[in-house]
Amino acid sequence: MTDNYSALSLVYDTLNGDLDYGAWAAYIDKKIKAHADISVTLVLDLCCGTGQMTLALDALGYDMTGVDLSPDMLQIARDKAQAAGRGENILFLCQDMCAFELYGTVQAAVSCLDSLNHLDGKADLQKVFSLVHNYLEPGGVFCFDLNSPYKFKHIYGTNAYVLEDEGVYCGWQNIYDPESRICEFYTSVFTENKDGSYTRRDDFEREYCFTQKEVETLLRKCGFEVVSVDGDIDGSPVERDTERLYFTAKRV
Repeated sequence: MTDNYSALSLVYDTLNGDLDYGAWAAYIDKKIKAHADISVTLVLDLCCGTGQMTLALDALGYDMTGVDLSPDMLQIARDKAQAAGRGENILFLCQDMCAFELYGTVQAAVSCLDSLNHLDGKADLQKVFSLVHNYLEPGGVFCFDLNSPYKFKHIYGTNAYVLEDEGVYCGWQNIYDPESRICEFYTSVFTENKDGSYTRRDDFEREYCFTQKEVETLLRKCGFEVVSVDGDIDGSPVERDTERLYFTAKRV
């Protein structure tokens, strides 16, 4: 995979500013406690980004390792951990999720904010599932989410979005191809300098649309039991217009 988040790292937290990471972490904590067959202390946050979920789970008492491909994202995550007094407690590793290596096993793994949609297709998703299975202890739990086909078709589509915040402007254009099931995102980020001028940075990302059935099939193929698929962190079921699918799987 290629790191294309150098520009978006500057506004990533602003883009996701409406997310309640505390509530999301509590949902994951509940899933771990309900379904893990082993005591869970060590947790992997795969594609941890700027570390919001890593720190939220750290606050719940888990021993966290964060893995991400973007050095810019990881630097923000490390700065946050340092500011929170947890800089010496959380290990951050700059690695590709398709080829990551840990120093040992973990008892749970998470991957949030549709990170796995950034894979190029089912073959790469199987690689990631196999790697997580390799580093996850038997009876451990893997919690992750994916954008739904409904979101790709009706929310992404060929829509354009604009984000404006103090000193920051972000323009976002989506192009979704239903045949390839790939959505391309073209973003331009303008950040204000001290002299009032703006610096422009451009990014290009892409996401692949997986179906729920495909994901469940690959999980089972890689040695997981599919525990649940929710339509939201309140545990509500998946509906026709659900935008995000929350998976919980257990290593068998």
